[in-house]
Amino acid sequence: MSTSKADWLVKSLAVVAVLFGLLTVLSGGRTLFGGEAARLAAGAIVPFVLWFNFVAGFAYVVCGLGLWKRQRWSVPLAVFIAVATGLVFAAFGVHASSGGAYEARTVGAMVLRLLLWTGIAAIAHRALRQRI
Repeated sequence: MSTSKADWLVKSLAVVAVLFGLLTVLSGGRTLFGGEAARLAAGAIVPFVLWFNFVAGFAYVVCGLGLWKRQRWSVPLAVFIAVATGLVFAAFGVHASSGGAYEARTVGAMVLRLLLWTGIAAIAHRALRQRI
């Protein structure tokens, strides 16, 4: 991969990570701290998934900023986020398969998060390994 293409790709991933993180924090924060109406609007939330996603949103922003600055630690952080998301998704699967209440949109959101962070980690590793 050429340096200019790698730079453009990493910067793009960084912007996606930061924006996704800010939206995640906003959405999760609204549900967690927005009062009863916000919790009711969210439906059958799974508390550990909601808290994980809220806290992970801050990690998304930090990782995105690290990617933007081509920091060495941003790639392992992206890998950690992907792995942690996969583990929480697996725990969510156990919760759902054992009859726990959940919203179907949570499945789609977790698939999106897992694919996004697996992709960011893989692409960032490939793009940054030459220059780190």
